[in-house]
Amino acid sequence: MTAGRRTPRISSLFLLLAFLTLGLPRSGAAARAPELTFEGPAQYDGLARRLESGPARRLDTLADLVGLDDPGPAIRVVLAPESSPEARSAPAWVAGYALSESSTLILLPARTPSYPDGSFEDLLRHEVTHVLIDRAARGRPLPRWFHEGVAMAAGGSWSLEDRSLVTLALLTGRDVPLDELDRRFRGSSGEIARAYAMSGAFVRDLMDEHGPAVVGNILRAVRHGLPFPEAFRHVTGTSLAYAEEELGERQSFWYRWMPILSSSAALWLGITLLALLAIRRRRARDAARLRKWEEEERLADLLARMESQPPN
Repeated sequence: MTAGRRTPRISSLFLLLAFLTLGLPRSGAAARAPELTFEGPAQYDGLARRLESGPARRLDTLADLVGLDDPGPAIRVVLAPESSPEARSAPAWVAGYALSESSTLILLPARTPSYPDGSFEDLLRHEVTHVLIDRAARGRPLPRWFHEGVAMAAGGSWSLEDRSLVTLALLTGRDVPLDELDRRFRGSSGEIARAYAMSGAFVRDLMDEHGPAVVGNILRAVRHGLPFPEAFRHVTGTSLAYAEEELGERQSFWYRWMPILSSSAALWLGITLLALLAIRRRRARDAARLRKWEEEERLADLLARMESQPPN
């Protein structure tokens, strides 16, 4: 019985020490870029050479983003033609995807990358991030919105299209819960695009609130055995539900109201209101002046009548 009571205390102490260790800053050199190996038909050699070039890939920051000191073994990049089984198994709008369990990326050069990736360089970075996320979490379950949001944050930029899609999602419907985002990734093309945009917005807001290290810290906590909601709570200090509510309020203000407040319609509305206020004040001044004139005329009439009357 005594041993049975002590075990939870020892486990809790061990878990606390583990998380204190997780929170310590990592020392050593900056994480290196993951190694990529390319294969495919000769017709795609030009694309392969373009993607192999370091400046175009910009992959050296990805391991650090997800909390890996070492990005791990080489990632195989397959440039597959439309006649391949890899292409036939993917929806027509998909230009590439990651197979994290085998450290393989499938790129389909005959297709045009669609949102959120504007080029094959962007697509490569996005899919490499997915592989590194799974490595950082050791393959443990993660929400789809977090996976995609981190991969979008790895892109480094937040385009007008991203902002427009978030604004559209908030203006045309109610706030979207995070678990609802995962379902929307299986919906229509419009739902999928808005799910990507909302996921990216949530992760970027999360990084703004807690610093860029929050992603790697959450993934390290998951890697050490905590379910994602618990890992989120330990790292951020708040529950996922509470953080979702706070993030949702900020997103609603910046993406729902700011575009409206800064739009040309809002500008003209403001000008109209100012004009109406000016007219109202002008009318008030005119009315006061008219009343003053009427008083002065009545007083003048009274004085004139008094002067015209003979003295008693």
